Amino acid sequence: MNNSASISRVALKKSTPDVSSAMGSLHAAAVSAAQDAKVEPELLELIRIRASQINGCAFCLDMHTKDARAAGETEQRVYALNAWRETPFFTARERAALALTEAVTLVHDGQVPDAVYAEAADVFDETQIAALIWAATVINAYNRIAIATRMVPGGYQPTPKN
Repeated sequence: MNNSASISRVALKKSTPDVSSAMGSLHAAAVSAAQDAKVEPELLELIRIRASQINGCAFCLDMHTKDARAAGETEQRVYALNAWRETPFFTARERAALALTEAVTLVHDGQVPDAVYAEAADVFDETQIAALIWAATVINAYNRIAIATRMVPGGYQPTPKN
């Protein structure tokens, strides 16, 4: 049962602007690292969606599915992402990134297995793996922030691309 109407939650940006700003800077640095490593922005959106699915973060799911679609991602792949292992819709590179994302997100289930890391190392270089780990770490942090503060999904709209 969702009791979101029962208690008001803290507005982190207002209450802790310096920490919120630092989180934004971490996100920007992670995005920059991914760009420098030539990790596709579309792949980053898949990572963000998959981690948000696992964590049950409605706010981030709303945001990143919209961003993915705005970047050209297909509805079919967005809908099937929760069952990516059972579909032919994802490349070996995407599958490796999704497996790594799941392992980072579910680190309590046995850490990041060597087999998952090795699969990623087969298709990504070290700089790219670092960027993927940062992307997964940042979205996991944002999921926890959005869930803890009960951020309301629905209002986000992607920034139009020039």
